[in-house]
Amino acid sequence: MADKLNVGIIGYGYASKTFHAPLITTTEGLHLSAISSSDENKVKQDFPDMTVYANSQALLDDPSLDLIVIPTPNDTHYSLASQALAKGKHVVVDKPFTLTLGEAEKLTQQATEARKLLSVFHNRRWDSGFLTVKKLLADKVLGDVTAYEAHFDRFRPTVRQRWREDAGIGGGLWYDLAPHLLDQAICLFGEPKAITAEIAQLRPNAKNADYFHALLDYDNLKVVLHASMLVAAQTPIFAIHGTKGSYVKYGLDTQEDALKIGHLPTEMYNWGMDPNDGELTTLGESGELATTTIPTLAGHYSAYYDQIYRAITLGEENPVTPAQATAIMRLIEAGEISNRLKQTITL
Repeated sequence: MADKLNVGIIGYGYASKTFHAPLITTTEGLHLSAISSSDENKVKQDFPDMTVYANSQALLDDPSLDLIVIPTPNDTHYSLASQALAKGKHVVVDKPFTLTLGEAEKLTQQATEARKLLSVFHNRRWDSGFLTVKKLLADKVLGDVTAYEAHFDRFRPTVRQRWREDAGIGGGLWYDLAPHLLDQAICLFGEPKAITAEIAQLRPNAKNADYFHALLDYDNLKVVLHASMLVAAQTPIFAIHGTKGSYVKYGLDTQEDALKIGHLPTEMYNWGMDPNDGELTTLGESGELATTTIPTLAGHYSAYYDQIYRAITLGEENPVTPAQATAIMRLIEAGEISNRLKQTITL
């Protein structure tokens, strides 16, 4: 394997421009070699010397590319990843892994047979708030956790003309934000025993889900995952309660906003730093409740691509395995069934 892996990105929409291209170009060992796009000028504005292919097939036919990244509309993930694997490429797919559990299982089998790395970009594992929560739970600061609530709320009352909000499978918040929250919950607690989900369209003229409220059932633990496009007030990102106390955190991770305005992880000394510290409430020595500020750890999305490079070149652990991503698709499907039947689905 060469010192550098040549990377090609299919498409140059929001996810490619905001997340993947900046993270790849600032990861040692990775070389962004080509991008496919129907709008060459858009790519050239950011990367004047970039090789730009007019379509995905031309990019996949490039024998010099080692790794293909697929941050395309959700309904194209399966077909493009399958084609890339068939070409002998390693593959990173943006979340959600696929549209269905069956597609996820087929891709996993194909990657195994091809002996190629297949990974899913669940970048929210490297959010500042989540990294802090992960450490608090590992250190047993809250004792035995009995209730965990995670929110991803926004205020976007106007329906926008974009594929993420269009009608049909693969659009809406259940496919956009639920994979993040489900993945975080499974990272902390493993797979649940059951799921109860309510998925709705609340905005006028909404074409797909803009609200969900999901309950994951574990032994002696209740997990609530919530997202809405009609929340103007600030809500906690995390609210976690245990036998020793509670932890509450406001404020989203700062990395996406920094990437959107063109900042790079290698250019900022305070990359991923979160100004919103959490609050830990426990019993004080006097027997009364006492609140302590918990500094939020820095987020680090670049860790994903650094580990991708190490997994391919050194045989180290895949940062997000197909099995882990398939578990999310199992919950996505079960949540849809729960919403349709208005009942809890045992897993």
